[in-house]
Amino acid sequence: MTSNSQTLRDLGWSSDFLRQLSPDELDSLTPARVTGVHRTRLAVLTADGPAELTLPPNLSAGDIAVGDWVLADPATLRAERLLDRRSRIFRRAAGDAAREQLIVANVDAVFITTSCSDEFNEARLERYLALCHAGGVPPVFVLTKVDTTPDPDSYIDRLRAIGPKVPAIAINAKSPEAAAALKPWCGPGQTVAFLGMSGVGKSTLASALTGLDLETGVLSADDMRGRHTTTAREMHGIPGGGWLIDTPGMRELRLTDMAEGIDEAFAEIAELAGNCRFRDCAHDTEPGCAVQAAVTAGAIDAARVERWKKLRSEDAEHSALALDRKRKGKALSKLVKQVKKSKRPG
Repeated sequence: MTSNSQTLRDLGWSSDFLRQLSPDELDSLTPARVTGVHRTRLAVLTADGPAELTLPPNLSAGDIAVGDWVLADPATLRAERLLDRRSRIFRRAAGDAAREQLIVANVDAVFITTSCSDEFNEARLERYLALCHAGGVPPVFVLTKVDTTPDPDSYIDRLRAIGPKVPAIAINAKSPEAAAALKPWCGPGQTVAFLGMSGVGKSTLASALTGLDLETGVLSADDMRGRHTTTAREMHGIPGGGWLIDTPGMRELRLTDMAEGIDEAFAEIAELAGNCRFRDCAHDTEPGCAVQAAVTAGAIDAARVERWKKLRSEDAEHSALALDRKRKGKALSKLVKQVKKSKRPG
């Protein structure tokens, strides 16, 4: 995190956040951008420089993400209120279908990073795309290790097949030109983040963008996968303006409440599905299925259709579980209140 003072606009402040403030809040509270989330405190940047804030009683560390904006009381150094986000990346928390795990907030672009190696996986990349679309964040494909293959164009073709409208760049993360290739999405007030598996070059690119030494482990010779040592999300300044949120590699991406994001990631299939004869078509053997007709005609890839169906099924299952848990939680809370009320002296 940089220690230099910045204007609010330099930090990513915009009218979207300003209009959330009341006149009293404008006079008494200070906008602060979250750069690190700890168990009982927040590391933030304000127009006056870095600070640390305590959490308010109604918020936990899990409710706040790096990149969030909060309103701070300068007298108590406490975060008083969390502002509504413009965008966010989230996934279902491990073992809990009802809880959302925030990854980053208020980012302007996400670099979905993969490599010219066995790590390249369409199904995983489609999950990343769904996360971005569901959170309202424009994705950018970044293909690394182009120096390790004689045919990097074949990997670019595979990226275009799953994201024809998503910008895609191919680079050697260790080359001096790597940072320059990412600069079009960076600039004053802009925030970017990396998503991808460990060992694809995210930390190397993050170091190149920020000028910081963000540690990366030694590359394994047999499987070309590195050890990514980033274990917490942090926000770093980019020379020339802008911010980078570095994230750990994520092996599991559980999807919940992302139906629209999934359909946007598979836009050509979702559009066809609207032409099926039956509204509840499972896109399998039903008569009049526009999706299967396109597969038979060779217009779309059958494997991609199956991945779309799998993600939609997973999302529907997890969303139903989350809704059930919320309902049970509300019912239990209501019961507890009734019991407490009945035990009060009359």
